[in-house]
Amino acid sequence: MDRLKIAIIFGGCSEEHPISVKSAQEVAKNLDIEKYEPFYIGITKNGVWKLCHCPDANWENGSCRRAMLSPDRSVHGLLVLEQGQYKTIRLDMVFPVLHGKLGEDGAMQGLLELSGIPYVGCDVQSSALCMDKSLAYIVARNAGIATPNFWTVTANENIDADRLTYPVFVKPARSGSSFGVSKVCRKEELLSAVETARQYDSKVLIEEAVVGSEVGCAILGNDMDLIAGEVDRICLSHGFFRIHQENKPENGSENSTVIVPADISAEARLLVQETAKAVYRALGCRGLSRVDMFLKEDGKVILNEVNTLPGMTSYSRYPRMMAAAGLTFAEVIERIVSLTWKGKRR
Repeated sequence: MDRLKIAIIFGGCSEEHPISVKSAQEVAKNLDIEKYEPFYIGITKNGVWKLCHCPDANWENGSCRRAMLSPDRSVHGLLVLEQGQYKTIRLDMVFPVLHGKLGEDGAMQGLLELSGIPYVGCDVQSSALCMDKSLAYIVARNAGIATPNFWTVTANENIDADRLTYPVFVKPARSGSSFGVSKVCRKEELLSAVETARQYDSKVLIEEAVVGSEVGCAILGNDMDLIAGEVDRICLSHGFFRIHQENKPENGSENSTVIVPADISAEARLLVQETAKAVYRALGCRGLSRVDMFLKEDGKVILNEVNTLPGMTSYSRYPRMMAAAGLTFAEVIERIVSLTWKGKRR
């Protein structure tokens, strides 16, 4: 039987470019090459697409060829430049291992919809919805899911610092990880925090600081058939959780430790998992996502955010939560790919 031809797209133009490369490396290590024929497509920070041998740390300096994904459905795959001419490689599927803007926000998913190639993960609508935290909050609230109180500030809008109760968190509304996020404890700090967030997005989200434990839950599946990974909890020594902000994240964080399984009661664990599933369904997620929440002392669970293509690095939370639930990363990849192939988009 012929192997399925899968393009793994990584890199990208967002600030999460290096994280995406590391995620792709883990996918490469765990993909069953007896069943799948991988084509590694790296996107440089400047937006240049290259077909490379593997997603190692120096992939851009290797023997790469210029390549692009064709939106023409008759091509159904890649156009690869060889000796001044483009040849086509027909693909069965795309696995976009991309984080942040232009990868996790519906842009790449839109290109894949045009191409007619089945792809792993959330569709255009759910990707765009989850990337915009304020819109995700609105939809979640309408589904009966608790969220923090929040305000949005557009590009040229001012906000009255006196109307807020501090502390608050100021963050880009449509960005990944913790880039541009500030905790504001005094009104005098608000303007500077808004300007920091605007470096990453013209739309800024200001939300109340929720007092509680930060917990997360990995979800895999579609519709009603969902698998929840073990819940994790972020244990902070000081400050707030800044994912991917360390110089060497593989060596751990200076202010946080991830505990998985979370050291919470069985009742709280089940509530977090069921809330994560409810959020996943309400926002229309498919394939996989990681749902981040707050667990308050009174047992109430509040949505924080949803990552539609969570980190898959050696130190990332999603694979660790699934491993704690008994699924190796190789098994997770196999299930995600199988889900896509069985329900392939045409």
